[in-house]
Amino acid sequence: MTSPLPARSQAVADALAAAGLPGGIRVLPDSARTAAEAAAALGCEVGAIANSLVFVCDGAPLLVMTSGAHRVDTAHLARQLGTGPIERAGAAEVREATGQAIGGVAPVGHPAPLRTVVDTALAAHEVLWAAAGHPHTVVPMSYDELLKLTGGTPAEVAPE
Repeated sequence: MTSPLPARSQAVADALAAAGLPGGIRVLPDSARTAAEAAAALGCEVGAIANSLVFVCDGAPLLVMTSGAHRVDTAHLARQLGTGPIERAGAAEVREATGQAIGGVAPVGHPAPLRTVVDTALAAHEVLWAAAGHPHTVVPMSYDELLKLTGGTPAEVAPE
């Protein structure tokens, strides 16, 4: 029997199950590549969209789960983390690090665990929505579940 989920989303579902999270991946009829598209499709605030952005920091990929309501200030985040410069990863670097394409990068389901930062602004929302490995799939979770799932470090990714 074939899965109704795209292959990359099935890997995310498997990672969610392994972490003891119910998952509940939702397949959307239209692409949700941006936070605004996802919020419109789900009928939620854009701030409740947990964007998965991949950067390069100190020679390694860094996954930043950030609120769709603002942009990551890389200089501010580097100061928060005490690291070298943080630069946006290119499409090929994103695919290599996550196995997923930009617009569908999930918090999990990657070839290897990624160092992850979770935006503290996401804690303001009871339900977060994150991409689930494909631009047409999303998964709901709480802030605490996102932290547990990713083993992420909570951080302010943009100045207040």
